[in-house]
Amino acid sequence: MANQSRRKFMRNSVLGLAALPFGAGILSKTAFAQELPRLDPSSPTAQALNYVEVASDASDHPAYEEGELCSNCMFFNADNEGCQLFPENSVEPDGWCQSWTAKA
Repeated sequence: MANQSRRKFMRNSVLGLAALPFGAGILSKTAFAQELPRLDPSSPTAQALNYVEVASDASDHPAYEEGELCSNCMFFNADNEGCQLFPENSVEPDGWCQSWTAKA
């Protein structure tokens, strides 16, 4: 009788461990899709990278070229409008900063 309980416990433990990666994947996707507060263009980090909410507002910046938008930058995450350069905030998809890099 004790052997059956031990076997049942071991089987359930193994099944639980096998299912763990699936649960973690679901939780991480939910966490990454959370809504982020919009980046304030007047924040020190945004100003350091010359971030603007409307890309054409950066037309006088030497690094800016027409057509460069946060939404087509490699650092942009469309799921939550997040940016790897501003991990705590979302950015305006039509915005721009001097670190803009084309998606590969």
